[in-house]
Amino acid sequence: MTAPFSTAALEPENDSPLILALPKGRILTECGPLLARAGIVPAADYSDESSRRMRFETNDPMLDVIRVRSFDVATFVAFGAAHIGICGADVLMEFDYPEIYAPLDLGIGACRISVAEPKETAGTDDPQRWSRVRVASKYPNIARRHYASRGIQAEIVHLNGAMELAPGLGLSRVIVDLVQTGSTLRANGLVETETIAQVTSRLIVNRTALKTRPEAVGAIVARVRAALAG
Repeated sequence: MTAPFSTAALEPENDSPLILALPKGRILTECGPLLARAGIVPAADYSDESSRRMRFETNDPMLDVIRVRSFDVATFVAFGAAHIGICGADVLMEFDYPEIYAPLDLGIGACRISVAEPKETAGTDDPQRWSRVRVASKYPNIARRHYASRGIQAEIVHLNGAMELAPGLGLSRVIVDLVQTGSTLRANGLVETETIAQVTSRLIVNRTALKTRPEAVGAIVARVRAALAG
């Protein structure tokens, strides 16, 4: 899925700060040490999720940080509201924005996109024989592509949370969701039946920003690359 693109957000003066978009939640915590090794120190309250602020200065006057929902990081970068971001590969797979370049796998936020279903039905029917299936997921594009590659028509029930309830309440046969430990699945009587993709977080860059401000954007990418190597 692609987005109509405007360069309007990428036309500030070159002496304005770059914007780095970071996701709320677990990845925000995990990327803290990496940013520190890269010499990027945001304002103290950026990691405080009770803070009402969304944009934070850093120790670099030419770099500000914004804190947004994980699914929104890619959109901010693709449309040029942010020049650089950190987001999971699951988000990149779901939206597939051509305006985004992902030069670095950061190796944090490790999890997987999996198919899961009630343990009572798992293994009782061969999915290869299905012609259609109803799937609950916050990843409609990933789920649809996964089943289409097998010639299965997927009817997607798009949910943003509580996916684990869907099979038991008759909303779907299976779910496609992001799994870290699997404990939530098990607590709700579900088991993983297939892994679609392994996921880690990536450093992403707006392609137009990389062309219009190559030195500034390239310097941030280089600092993060050096932090990974160190």
